[in-house]
Formats: sequence, C-alpha cells, structure tokens
Amino acid sequence: MAVTSFMVPLGTAAPEFDLPSIAGGRVSLSDLKATPATLVVFLSNHCPYVRRVEKGLGALAADYRGRVATVGISSNDVVNYPDDDIAHLKEQAERAGFGFPYLVDESQDVARAYKAACTPDFFLYDADRLLAYRGQFDDARPSNQEPVTGASLREAIDAVLAGRPVPGEQRPSLGCGIKWKPGTEA
Repeated sequence: MAVTSFMVPLGTAAPEFDLPSIAGGRVSLSDLKATPATLVVFLSNHCPYVRRVEKGLGALAADYRGRVATVGISSNDVVNYPDDDIAHLKEQAERAGFGFPYLVDESQDVARAYKAACTPDFFLYDADRLLAYRGQFDDARPSNQEPVTGASLREAIDAVLAGRPVPGEQRPSLGCGIKWKPGTEA
C-alpha cells in the first residue's frame, strides 16, 4: 500500500543525525559540506517507488554536486526486509549511481525526527538548514509511463539556489511506508 509524506511544516530546522555509512565510517549533518542547499532523502532498496526514480536521483545529485549536499538514509527494519540490508544498499548505490553518502538508521530515530513516512521521502533545506521543500521527486510512479526527470525537486532546488521561495503547491511524495520495527511504529 502506497503512503504519502507527512508534509512537515516549511521552515522546520533540519534535525541533527550521526549515522554509519554503507561505505564505512559515520556521517553527521554537520559533516555535510556547507552548501546553499541540503537534500536529505529517505530511501530503501526493495521499494518499487524508489527503484523507479533511483537512477534519476543519482543523476540529479551529480548535476547539483557542489551546490547541494545530498545524503540518503535507509531506516527500514532489515530483519523483516533483508533486501534493505547494507549489502543490498551497496548494490543499489552502485546500480543507481549514488555519489552521495548513504546512511543506515538502524534505531529508526532519525526517520522519526524527520517525520519520514515513506520511501522515497525528500527533504530540501536552504543554506540555514530550514525546510524549503518536502514532496515528490516528479510525477513518475511504478504504475505510469511518466519520464523520470526529477522536475518537481529540480524546480525546488533551483528556487533555493536562487534565494527564492519554492514556487507552487508542493505535492507529497508517494512510496512504500517506512518499515518500522515491530512495536516501534511511528
């Protein structure tokens, strides 16, 4: 069953995190290079909604490298969803061309702090790390033939980089619900 993002209030400060990376070591919000924008994306390997846009996300992050600090976070329960374990996330990062840190939120505390609801779930912050956009990547879904362009997110990024408010209505992201550990559902 598809789930939409919660649409956290604009202007909300980015919650801190310090998580292990699939590449080794740890990455925190403060480790991300100071850029005019920061993109935090909640992802998973198994979800068809993520699979549909993952290569587009890899391309988008590459296009904005140096201007947008991008980080992916997987918060799913890997006991019940083993396709989201570190080995499979590494395969996904390679397949999709993720040139950004991909982190593991085993405790699921970071997903709760961000109020992440689904994968993919996109949170774009301005230079002050205040939420400027939360919503869909574009109109592509597993059930349609819309091209994967990242149009919605690109429009938001371009506005933030230009120092303007994100124009228009922000449509929620749609995807697989975060796979919460039994008894810890958000």
